[in-house]
Amino acid sequence: MTEIAQLNPMPEDWQRALAVVAHPDDLEYGCSAAIAQWTDGGRDVAYVLATRGEAGIDTLEPDKCGPLREQEQRASAAVVGVATVEFLDHKDGVVEYGTALRRDIAAAIRRHRPELVITLNHRDTWGGVAWNTPDHVAVGRATLDAAADAGNRWIFPELTEQGLEPWNGVRWVAVAGSSTPTHAVEATAGLERAVHSLLEHRSYIEALTTEDPETYVRGFLTGNAEAAAARFGGRPAVTFELFSR
Repeated sequence: MTEIAQLNPMPEDWQRALAVVAHPDDLEYGCSAAIAQWTDGGRDVAYVLATRGEAGIDTLEPDKCGPLREQEQRASAAVVGVATVEFLDHKDGVVEYGTALRRDIAAAIRRHRPELVITLNHRDTWGGVAWNTPDHVAVGRATLDAAADAGNRWIFPELTEQGLEPWNGVRWVAVAGSSTPTHAVEATAGLERAVHSLLEHRSYIEALTTEDPETYVRGFLTGNAEAAAARFGGRPAVTFELFSR
């Protein structure tokens, strides 16, 4: 029998993290149980979202959907101890990978000066089964690149002119939702708040499924955490693919 490769614990010798994703709810589906544990431990975590998720609900026009989803995202972040939530205002559904996106994310990294950057699966598929969305791919890839861009004063020199000095202190980029994870954070302590954090996205969830929202959310998050337990000493976990810099 082939032995299952075990996941390593995430590094703990850091104080500031910045999570960069495409849409409201991306972090809540991916890693908010870990974020709850980190903020409980006194670490600072900020969120940056490329869009306001305005194209995410078919029955709601974007000019009404965007403000609603922003409100839900701020409430959701507060549940896990995150007070800073910023939006870059790229257009939902048509986010383009390129220098404009890299510049915006590099600027956010320079503003927040994190040691750990978190993003979501940047690959074409989810585990080779489901096709990923272009927004996730673009933002994930741009975040990996911007972690280096932020430290180079000759890339986007206009940021320095705006008072955003280079930040070369990013030590890791952690990708949530990866099909090839390398590290994990135990989810036990933060799982209940992760459930309530995702439930704050009620408008989106009710448009997504006819199942009872709490049953759906609890089943999804608990199932993912328990699936990782076999590779993390039997403990429910949130998994990450960790890139060092």
